[in-house]
Amino acid sequence: MSSKQDAPHPLKVAGVVAFYMGAALVMVFVNKAVLQTAPSLPLLFLLNQLIIAVILLHAGAFVTPRIELPHLDLPTAKKLFPVVSVNIIGLVFNTLCLRDVEASFFQIARGMQLPLTILVSSLVAKKSPSRLVILSATVVTVGFLLGVSPSLSRQNITDTDESTVDIPAYAVADPHKPSLLSLFYGFLSSLFIAVHAVLIKSSLPHCNNSTIQLAYWTNLGSAVLILPFVLLGGEAWRITSEVFGDTSAWWASEGFTFVWGSIVTGVFGFLLCVAGLLSIKITSPVTHMFSSAARSVLQTLLGVWIFHDLLNVKRALSILVILGGTMYYTYVKSLEAAQPPMPALSQNNDLEMGISRKEEREELFAVPEDDEEGDGDIGRVSGERKA
Repeated sequence: MSSKQDAPHPLKVAGVVAFYMGAALVMVFVNKAVLQTAPSLPLLFLLNQLIIAVILLHAGAFVTPRIELPHLDLPTAKKLFPVVSVNIIGLVFNTLCLRDVEASFFQIARGMQLPLTILVSSLVAKKSPSRLVILSATVVTVGFLLGVSPSLSRQNITDTDESTVDIPAYAVADPHKPSLLSLFYGFLSSLFIAVHAVLIKSSLPHCNNSTIQLAYWTNLGSAVLILPFVLLGGEAWRITSEVFGDTSAWWASEGFTFVWGSIVTGVFGFLLCVAGLLSIKITSPVTHMFSSAARSVLQTLLGVWIFHDLLNVKRALSILVILGGTMYYTYVKSLEAAQPPMPALSQNNDLEMGISRKEEREELFAVPEDDEEGDGDIGRVSGERKA
């Protein structure tokens, strides 16, 4: 069969890209709406999403035999504990970061995801990345530092003696300015996503190389691990007292958004898993990355429109630099993938390390796009990781 016949129809590619972008955008903005309305319930909100994902996997297995759920046993659970624990830690930091920063700033706060992924992958593979890959990571890092650096502009304010003095803008309280703690959450989220991406390759053999089974283990295991923190942190008791107290007041203030937001993000988190897998399978890595870049631009514009986020020149430039570095990375990896295969001896050495050229290229294409999302769905997109 010719390559032309193997190529998917353009309408199919467009549909998959639109499906992926739509699911990712819904996840980010509904997540943000819930966390903004009920900021004291982030872990319970995350637990609800994980439980809904598990329920939907069971429903999918009931509907079609293509979704085969794993047999739960203690030996496999022990082997998968590292990937599950790293997953839930990354999810928690991702959720806390999204809660504390503006939706349009979220991609800047997690801007170190690509450089950290390249670093972790290189350390595990014991192989230095190419100069062009390092250059792309450097560009992304510069974009991140540009976005999180304090503004150097100066503005006039009046002091207590009514005299005008010049002070740095970052000395003035700014409701749009992210805190250092939220930036730390974003950095840790990116770091654990990078580690999680590497652990997936070693975890798949324990799940019969099934991404669906790994997704089930990850979501179920993450729900079990986070449950004690929901109970000990008081979130479960708080919502219980609210519901059995003044139910109407709680429902009007945050209950409606919290409940429906949990359902919507749980369902779309599951759909994002499917969308991410389809995007990697149907489209090329370059198309996948360009669709992610377009989604990032839309996310910024929608954040300004829906949540009235701040979009100044520095933030816009930071996002453009991060996107430029990420797309350049994809271009570089596409060129490296198109190069002739290495000599047999070199390939055999890589196979002895458990890393084939094909697997390495697939991982490096799939890992950086994570979100996305991304976007707080490491467990639900575990088959892609790829968030």
